[in-house]
Amino acid sequence: MAIQVAGKKPTGEVKLKIENTATIDLPKKTEENIQRIINFLPVEHIRGLERIKLVDFIDDPRLKDVKAKVKMEGDLPGLYHPKVQNKSPWLEVSIGALLQPTEGFFKRYMAKASFKSNLAGLVFSLVGQHHFLTLRHSVKKQNLEPQIRQYAEKNLRKWSEKESENTIRGKLFKPLRPVIEKWVKWLNKRAKK
Repeated sequence: MAIQVAGKKPTGEVKLKIENTATIDLPKKTEENIQRIINFLPVEHIRGLERIKLVDFIDDPRLKDVKAKVKMEGDLPGLYHPKVQNKSPWLEVSIGALLQPTEGFFKRYMAKASFKSNLAGLVFSLVGQHHFLTLRHSVKKQNLEPQIRQYAEKNLRKWSEKESENTIRGKLFKPLRPVIEKWVKWLNKRAKK
């Protein structure tokens, strides 16, 4: 057994239970990818989560009132279920919202091509909700959404860099990344005007 040193990230892997109740065919190694995404995050952020449930589409009775008040476009890709009484918190991921099986060929193809990164972004966002709602009590309610977005973006950027560091595409585009990021900032400024 390894000795835990203060300030060091614990090296143990967390095995979350993954329930697949989706009837939609998943891309290869989806469950392995979810475990790798979860293992990328610090153990403290995942503490308390019980499972990840994969469903076709999210159908929660609590959302019917929200959909009536607010026009929601598309399907909800993920939902965080907080701790209720003696039930541990868990995550629900909609495979239908990520893969878009009812759309045309090109939309389905693009959804399948970007499935892994979309899944990672969704899991990071849901784990961020868990982290900030249950483990970080210093964050105020009005600051919650920007904090979760920043958490998801930061982890997604680190994860994508780690995933692409040994690929040919990653090695080709690494020197161009600063130039592309400057263009993105410039375009965002122009779009705000």
